[in-house]
Amino acid sequence: MPVARLLRQVAGQMLGSPACGCWIATPPLQFLGTSPRQIPADANFHSALFSETDQPRILITGGLGQLGVGLANLLRKRFGKDNVILSDIRKPPDHIFHSGPFIYSDILDYKNLREIVVNNRITWLFHYSALLSAVGEANISLARAINITGLHNILDVEAEHNLRLFVPSTIGAFGPTSPWNPTPDLCVQRPRIIYGVSKVHAELMGEYYHYRYGLDFRCLRYPGIISADSQPGGGTTDYAVQIFHDALKNGKFERNLKPSTRLPMIYIDDCLRATLDVMEAPAESLSMRTYNINAMSFTPEDLAQEVLKHVPEFQITYNMDSVRQAIADIWPMNFDDSNARKDWGWKHDFDLPELVTTMLNFHGSDTRVAQVN
Repeated sequence: MPVARLLRQVAGQMLGSPACGCWIATPPLQFLGTSPRQIPADANFHSALFSETDQPRILITGGLGQLGVGLANLLRKRFGKDNVILSDIRKPPDHIFHSGPFIYSDILDYKNLREIVVNNRITWLFHYSALLSAVGEANISLARAINITGLHNILDVEAEHNLRLFVPSTIGAFGPTSPWNPTPDLCVQRPRIIYGVSKVHAELMGEYYHYRYGLDFRCLRYPGIISADSQPGGGTTDYAVQIFHDALKNGKFERNLKPSTRLPMIYIDDCLRATLDVMEAPAESLSMRTYNINAMSFTPEDLAQEVLKHVPEFQITYNMDSVRQAIADIWPMNFDDSNARKDWGWKHDFDLPELVTTMLNFHGSDTRVAQVN
């Protein structure tokens, strides 16, 4: 029996069609979340339900992580405090709770997500809920649930309610067979950690939903992100945040990566501005749905030497973390972000000297306040 005929018979049986093997057109079923949900075969979500001149109503998931609070502050300045809702499953500190709308949101609960979107008339969604690289490797099942199952729920909500969706990706989406220096937008990826695998999955699912259903999916591959007002969150590049905490508070720092490990990095202000810029970019200017962005590329030794220019008495020791080093060894050394710069005008402001000065000034102020108190 020809293969095509056999497949038609099997498909017909699965869809409840007559045993004759006749092909019956049926809308594709979507089984991505916690319960089956349908998207019509002729669905087209290119036309928005709100005018482009209206202010978006924004939800940020995983909002208490490294980027959520800073993004909420930026978006509230741009669109108004009440139009940006921060969410998480954790209890927020008082200053965050009182700074603007905050609600409980569990991305593994599709019904909860749907209620939030409907009740708050959400039109833009920034999906930041995820377990990062080193933490994810320590708990694969939890990383799989949050990073993959949670994403499926988000995509289903987006499909049902026509949202503009942003999902961050990462340097961890590449692997040992990827070109390292520089790494282009389109190349072999093949990551070897669950965090990277889940992010490649997110990139491809988002692009599939865009090309299959016309959904407005946008994604940036972030390099290592350095921020002054947050604690390290378990990522491989977090040494570049921890060093500033230790330089002024302890006077010494223990490196957990080899001094020569070169990775792409970005200061958080540049990262958040890029995120807003790509979300506001006209759809016709986007030649792809997932872009690299980059600002600088340095090693732990480069960073330490720049810090020593400001804090000469700083003591640096070395104690390699084998898990983080193994992860870093298969990541890109530098990102090619020329498409982002060409398509929607991406441009960074912070290079390594400006980064170090900014971080030391911030933590220096914190340290002096602590000493006075």
